Amino acid sequence: MKIIGIDPGTAIVGVGVLEKKNGKLIVKNFQAITTPPIAKEKRLKIIFQKLNEILIQEKPEIVVVEELFFSKNVKTAISVGEARGVVLLASALNDIPVLELKPVEVKTIVTGYGHAPKSQVEYMIAKLLGLKTPPKPDDVADALAIAYAGFLKMGGLL
Repeated sequence: MKIIGIDPGTAIVGVGVLEKKNGKLIVKNFQAITTPPIAKEKRLKIIFQKLNEILIQEKPEIVVVEELFFSKNVKTAISVGEARGVVLLASALNDIPVLELKPVEVKTIVTGYGHAPKSQVEYMIAKLLGLKTPPKPDDVADALAIAYAGFLKMGGLL
């Protein structure tokens, strides 16, 4: 069974794929979808096309994405919200259910502390998944953390 965690953004989208095999959770794939500095609608199109390819190839049982949180930078929040919309649309078009988690939930599950710094999340997700070093860019480490948290939030039942 597979689960995909996605850390949305318009410049970089982190994607992490975990699979439960023989009772063990393994890292199947992780990557960053990147877009050049072009018009936003073209960036969103690239994200949709690449994410759709990944969903078709990986055939996950569920997609996990963080809920949007409001930050001081409204422009960034809107941009992330637009990228989240692309994730939700691609998932819906592929008939894949979506689990949304709060950022504090992901951090609590992965590190034990809901306000852990990004570096601690990166360190812990590498340890939990048996990786020698945290994946880069940090969007990919976040995506794996989101997938891992989603897996545990669902009771590890995938």
